[in-house]
Amino acid sequence: MSLHRDARAVLSGWTAPTPEEETLRREFLAHLDTHDDAMWRECVPGHLTATTAVLSHNGREVLLTLHPKAGMWLPMGGHCEFSDGSLALAALREATEESGIAGLTLLNGPLALDRHKVWCHPPHSWHLDVEYGAVAPPGAEAMISDESLDLRWFPVEEIPELSDEATRRLARRARDLLLTRTGTA
Repeated sequence: MSLHRDARAVLSGWTAPTPEEETLRREFLAHLDTHDDAMWRECVPGHLTATTAVLSHNGREVLLTLHPKAGMWLPMGGHCEFSDGSLALAALREATEESGIAGLTLLNGPLALDRHKVWCHPPHSWHLDVEYGAVAPPGAEAMISDESLDLRWFPVEEIPELSDEATRRLARRARDLLLTRTGTA
């Protein structure tokens, strides 16, 4: 299955938890219908991207990267690659590359959708972000990649001001799903 078809199937089968995300879900599907290259960075109006909130094994903390271009603490994520077999695998690849943590376990997702302005194609374009959660193994140690200024664990309820509501929402949803799955909610 192509990544484009996978994204269409994922978004078609996803139940949006908010009216705003339902609107985004429909916009993302329309974008896929309109652009054969919607999965790739080369798609000038915007392109689908995959983001992952990496949680500690117990769900208490989330690993965030200090993004060099945005200047904010954000979850791991980025562009899809031709080798990605699915959006979920793209999210897991990005999380592994940017966190340096092997053995991440992806939670069932997606957990959220977000659209934000980026500068891939001046003056700007859009990232149509499909967002997941992953759990690090106990004792995992993160390693800063060349895509980050810093990398830190934060309590899910204490994400710094220098972040955004989409990051907070994704971290809470990932934590809540993990705690429900483990029966500790």
